[in-house]
Amino acid sequence: MSRASKKFGRRVKPELLAPAGNLEKLKYALAYGADAVYCGLPDFSLRAQTGFDFSSLAAGIKFAQQREKKVYVTVNIFAHNRQIEALPAHLKRLKKIAPDAVIVSDPGVLSLVKKIMPRVKIYLSTQANTLNYEAVKFWQQQGVARIILGREISLADIKHIRRQAPKMELEVFVHGAMCLSYSGRCYLSAWFNSRSANLGACTQPCRWQYRVYLEEPLRPAQRLPIEADSHGTYIMNSKDLRLIECLADLQRAGVTSFKIEGRTKSAYYLAIAVKAYRRAIDSGYDPKVIRQAKAELEKIDNRGYTTGFLLGTEESGRQEFDTAKVASNWQFVGEVVRVNKQEKNSKKQFIYIKVHNVLTPDDQLELVTPENCYKMKILELRDENLKIVKAAHGGTTEIFRLEVPAGWLVGERSIIRKKIVTSNE
Repeated sequence: MSRASKKFGRRVKPELLAPAGNLEKLKYALAYGADAVYCGLPDFSLRAQTGFDFSSLAAGIKFAQQREKKVYVTVNIFAHNRQIEALPAHLKRLKKIAPDAVIVSDPGVLSLVKKIMPRVKIYLSTQANTLNYEAVKFWQQQGVARIILGREISLADIKHIRRQAPKMELEVFVHGAMCLSYSGRCYLSAWFNSRSANLGACTQPCRWQYRVYLEEPLRPAQRLPIEADSHGTYIMNSKDLRLIECLADLQRAGVTSFKIEGRTKSAYYLAIAVKAYRRAIDSGYDPKVIRQAKAELEKIDNRGYTTGFLLGTEESGRQEFDTAKVASNWQFVGEVVRVNKQEKNSKKQFIYIKVHNVLTPDDQLELVTPENCYKMKILELRDENLKIVKAAHGGTTEIFRLEVPAGWLVGERSIIRKKIVTSNE
């Protein structure tokens, strides 16, 4: 059965909800412990680069539901007339593949979903900026079953909303990239590049480097630079959200679903983030497990972490002013695509991997599975023809073979990462 419960009033585990940018990432999310995934199609989703079409989306829904997991489909653009006119045909096709819920933000889209897909659950996107209980009650009257609260909300406000709307499901983002704009409703990309974030085509100008100047009104020709140095400033660049230490408080506040951001992130990012939050939830928020999970989250790309607006204050700041680059001291280098189990008494097994970044026998490696993390050393690296090679490189379809101990529980979608060794180490 699903780890999440539909019932309120008991100490039950909230749902762990993960992004799925394509069918393979959907399978990764479920393998590493997600109870549900959210995904979408390019034309009506806020991710124009999504890797789904109707065929693969249908396959993903079937795959998840066979495992008693759920799939929520995003139809969360702020629609212009041209999208509204094309939407009925889209919804009729979507109805046939039976997602567990549809995520919307636009009232016109909501109206059409209710007409064309009357039995589907409707969830309200964070784009709708829901931050108060009267708004929650309003959307409840419109037939919305779950509210994805705005990232600007505080823990105190969540508790107040739960008291005022005890039957409404509440979903909260707990991890991932943040927008400087109001719940992601940003117009910078449309302004600079004619690519609207609210139609799924954001070019992320908030991450760009800017030079900032002071200008005194009586001296309009004299601009005084105020950047810290010659490299300018990333004044709009937000740190990433990480609320893993706040999960117990969020559950007690009445949150139904913990949501991870990142439909465009790698399978490695997805696997590690989902596994960290899965372990934290399943441990009952044990402090030791939380510390271990935090260490794991440092091993995926991030811009530094913040608790955002949840606690009301953020002593370390919510912005990263020095750089917009994501960074980690670990790198995703390969994923297991096949395992060759040896005879019962053998002390070894072979794994076959697709390489994403350079892999050599000198690398400090870890093999991550949904259940375990093994420190590993390459004894020999062979190509598909079993020829020993000195290094494997990403960007090809070639498969490489590695030997690992027979006792390791390794399967498809296990991941290999390497430590990035600096000159100071």
